[in-house]
Amino acid sequence: MQSLHFTSKTSSDGVVEQEFVLGGITGVLWSPESGTDLSPLVLMGHGGGLHKKTPGLVARAHESVTNWGFTVVAIDAPGHGDRARTAEDEQARADIHQAVTAGDTERFASVSMRYMDSLAERGVPEWQAVLDALQDVPAIGTGAPIGYGGGMSLGSAIGVPLVAAEPRITAAVFGGGFFVSEAVLEAAKRITVPIQFLLPLDEEYVDRGSVLALFDAFASKDKTLLANPGTHRAMRWVGVDREFLARQFSRAGAAPV
Repeated sequence: MQSLHFTSKTSSDGVVEQEFVLGGITGVLWSPESGTDLSPLVLMGHGGGLHKKTPGLVARAHESVTNWGFTVVAIDAPGHGDRARTAEDEQARADIHQAVTAGDTERFASVSMRYMDSLAERGVPEWQAVLDALQDVPAIGTGAPIGYGGGMSLGSAIGVPLVAAEPRITAAVFGGGFFVSEAVLEAAKRITVPIQFLLPLDEEYVDRGSVLALFDAFASKDKTLLANPGTHRAMRWVGVDREFLARQFSRAGAAPV
């Protein structure tokens, strides 16, 4: 198994930020400056066309560290951020751009769904490899609970199959704003951990009914739907139960510091 290679380290306002690489995967780890060992680990995914240090993601990561004592990790999805794009990535981006420019909603949905499924196929094993490597880091280890801390659009298109496949994840926050494929629906049916799901009410691309069908598909007995005003790129996280992951981690036997 490959080891994480940390490439930079900075500290600000009680949060330590360390960028890393694992093979071809680029990521960033945020942790309490106090150096607390075995704090709960939260995985955060970014949206399509964005990257691991998108401002909104960084803000949520800092809040998770400073308010709850979590350690947070984000990685660039395949073909995003600091990662090289394959020919498939370039073609998909071009097709999506053409569909949006032409106002071809049906083609936009078809291309986006196919591409996100492809990114999930590549991204799920990458997240699992990062988890394996992080658990070899003494300050993280194998004893801390793990949660998926949210991500709209691509962050959930990858996150739903990841949580379905990864038994180490004990709770998750997902969000709408992406075209829901049959593969994602089938993955949702295998998820039984507690979840929260965010729905942007002003989503301009994705049919609300398909997102509600995804929420219905989750097999979790403990699941909550939060609907807020917001568009595809401007989802408001108002009303999100900030104690949700902390509460689930506490039930798992590790209260935040």
